[in-house]
Amino acid sequence: MDNRTEKRRIGDLGESLACDWLKKQGFRILERNYLTKFGEIDIIGQKSGQIVFFEVKTVTSTVAKAIVDKRGNISGLTNNVTRESVVGDYYEPEDNIHPWKLKRLARTIEIYLSDKDIDEEVDWQLDSLAIYLDQEGRLLRVERLEDIF
Repeated sequence: MDNRTEKRRIGDLGESLACDWLKKQGFRILERNYLTKFGEIDIIGQKSGQIVFFEVKTVTSTVAKAIVDKRGNISGLTNNVTRESVVGDYYEPEDNIHPWKLKRLARTIEIYLSDKDIDEEVDWQLDSLAIYLDQEGRLLRVERLEDIF
């Protein structure tokens, strides 16, 4: 029996699709769901010697419908997405990465680099991946916001 919530199942699917997408972009996946007492990093990848920490936000088609209105109207929002979460004509999943979340991610990144004995001279950054799914859970698109701090 699967005890995960619907939100967690969608998040897990989004993270799996994000890994597939990153591999196609030339990344090697180093870790998934790296967890410390301060927080979790969804995906850690490496490409061309640079380590990239990814925060993944998955959006389902009910939200995508709200952002695709051809007249520019915002409609069909779900209970967990408010008009304040919608910028212009579209929803920005990375808007859910709040300052307190960034602080926790920074601490988790520090712990990862220390735990793995990674030289402080190694180039790294934190990126956000927005994963958009249709109603059947198929990938519609991926948007990457690079170097968010």
